[in-house]
Amino acid sequence: MSDLNISFEFFPPKNDAMADRLWDSVQRLSPLDPSFVSVTYGAGGSTRERTLDVVGRIAQETPMVAAGHITCVAASKAEVDDVLRGYWNSGVKRIVALRGDPVDGIGARYEPHPEGYAFASDLIEGARKIADFDISVGCYPENHPEARGLADEIDNLKRKLDAGADRAITQFFFEPATYLRFRDAAADAGIDKPIVPGVMLQSNFKGLTRMAKMCGAYMPKKFVDLYDGLEDDAETRDLVTAHLVADMCNKLMEDGVKDFHFYTMNRAGLSLSTCRLLGVKPKLQETA
Repeated sequence: MSDLNISFEFFPPKNDAMADRLWDSVQRLSPLDPSFVSVTYGAGGSTRERTLDVVGRIAQETPMVAAGHITCVAASKAEVDDVLRGYWNSGVKRIVALRGDPVDGIGARYEPHPEGYAFASDLIEGARKIADFDISVGCYPENHPEARGLADEIDNLKRKLDAGADRAITQFFFEPATYLRFRDAAADAGIDKPIVPGVMLQSNFKGLTRMAKMCGAYMPKKFVDLYDGLEDDAETRDLVTAHLVADMCNKLMEDGVKDFHFYTMNRAGLSLSTCRLLGVKPKLQETA
């Protein structure tokens, strides 16, 4: 029986077929008894209503603890506060509070909404005034694209935690040392709240490479070599991905890490395979 604490991230569906895949994933991953599951916003808050609907349904129709994402982008304080109240009233007591990417995408200049929360720390303070949410925030172990360096990234994380966040979840990374360096630097700066490694489960290598480039995640050459020639072999890519991720997580576990947040891409099979490699089995099977 595994003593890991796992959580999963989903994204809201854009059409009926994607909705079916999302709910299939939710139902298949529920027996793993995650500590919570979260549902993202789209770029610029573009899926706000769908996110609220999905996360409310998870909270009301499944045994899982649901967390809704909330961002500062393209919304006034009143609009954001309405979403927060909607979460709370639908039984969603956890949120993932993020500044959010610029409306024009990563790399564009971020401009706060003139009537909105400017940054994640402001959003957290606002959420605390509305309800006693459990609040997670994001952080970048290889520095946010707008950060000037590690000290800048750590200072920003500290502001969010000091504003009332309960934990941080990292952007994805590919090497255990990346997370461990950041965790230790945060501890040296006096941060004592949990920093949970965010783990990407994306076997589409072109998509993975694109996301890594956007968020500044360094990809080791061994990843490039392992995926080489598998463009038309999704099954083998899934196997490679599950084993690479499990290997990284096992190395982190050797250094005392017990919490992992998986970016599922709404795909249950890869999530289940990875968790099985880590010794995480369905709750009923463990107690049988």
